[in-house]
Amino acid sequence: MNLHTIFSFPARLAWRQLIHDRTKLIAAIFGVLFATVLVFMQLGFKDALYTSAASAPMKMDGDLFLLHKQKEAMFRPEQFDRSELMRVLGHPEVVSAYPMYIALGSLKNIKTKHKRTLMVYGYDPDANLINVPEIKAKHEQLRLKDTILFDESSRPEFGPMRKLLAEGKNITEVNDYKVKIVGLFRLGTTFAADGNVVCSELNFLRIFHQRNADKIDLGIIKLKPAAHTRQVQSELSAFLNENVSLLTYEQLLSFEQQYWDNMTPIGFIFGFGTIMGLVVGMVIVYQILFTDITNHLNEFSTLKAMGYKNNYFIRVVFASAFFLAILGFIPGYILSIGLYRLAESAIYMPMPMTVIKVFTIFMFILTMCAASGALAIRKLKEANPADMF
Repeated sequence: MNLHTIFSFPARLAWRQLIHDRTKLIAAIFGVLFATVLVFMQLGFKDALYTSAASAPMKMDGDLFLLHKQKEAMFRPEQFDRSELMRVLGHPEVVSAYPMYIALGSLKNIKTKHKRTLMVYGYDPDANLINVPEIKAKHEQLRLKDTILFDESSRPEFGPMRKLLAEGKNITEVNDYKVKIVGLFRLGTTFAADGNVVCSELNFLRIFHQRNADKIDLGIIKLKPAAHTRQVQSELSAFLNENVSLLTYEQLLSFEQQYWDNMTPIGFIFGFGTIMGLVVGMVIVYQILFTDITNHLNEFSTLKAMGYKNNYFIRVVFASAFFLAILGFIPGYILSIGLYRLAESAIYMPMPMTVIKVFTIFMFILTMCAASGALAIRKLKEANPADMF
């Protein structure tokens, strides 16, 4: 038996069965399309969550990062002693160690006077701890008293900041403290805050006057170019206080993502939505395939009487499942691209449509259809040649 007989004949029969009843075919395609779109959107929102959560850590210019061991995420208020950071300077591979202050604050819209929550980062402007060109270019202005930089990729509720700055309207308030916006940069919103502001550590302490300069949120450590990061991490951890954690750049990114995935219900919700989409799609495809087999049970019995084995019918059902996966996935993928762009414009967070994601979701849909086919195949065992008579 050649490959043409093994695959082509069952596929042709499966295709003709599908197109014989156009109404059922369209219903099945819509079922697969619905599952495809739902999975794409759930994973897209989850990616947006992870990408936004790591947007600030990704731009941190350092090799090792020191934070309080009880800190759950960067925006969570849990400080440690600044002197603990200074201890790392005794290591021969450490070039510099700078403190960073992080807190949630409220910025007043220049036009409407409404306030919204954003993240405020304070550090030595000359240290260039955030690797964003616009911030580095404005480090001299940040040294001035009561100056800040505003993230123009923040939500629009803060106002058309670029237009306002062009009009000379650059005075606002952060936590009811008057500041001057001296420039813009792009970092991105997160699920924790609607925007970002960068300022010097002195201005940070003026805005958050209740904060103590000796209590910092994050320590950013830079090593010599030839230093082995993991080895230095191990050596520094040996003599640091047990209340602090020392993370590499990759561990810091993972630290932020794990908080949203494990410590909040959001990660579970997106994962559960993905599973429910696949279950609903599987039920729809199963009903279509099961009904199709039931309606053609006499024909299958005839084929059995002609000598066709069960393996042939299994290939027919799986071919039908494969066709349904293709027919439902393609329009679902195209629709999801448009929905991604629409969602990005609404939530102001990136939702990348990567090749890996497309392939992964297609395999999910194909597996879903194959599982439906495997369940529907049981009905074929009832096909008996004696049923013709």
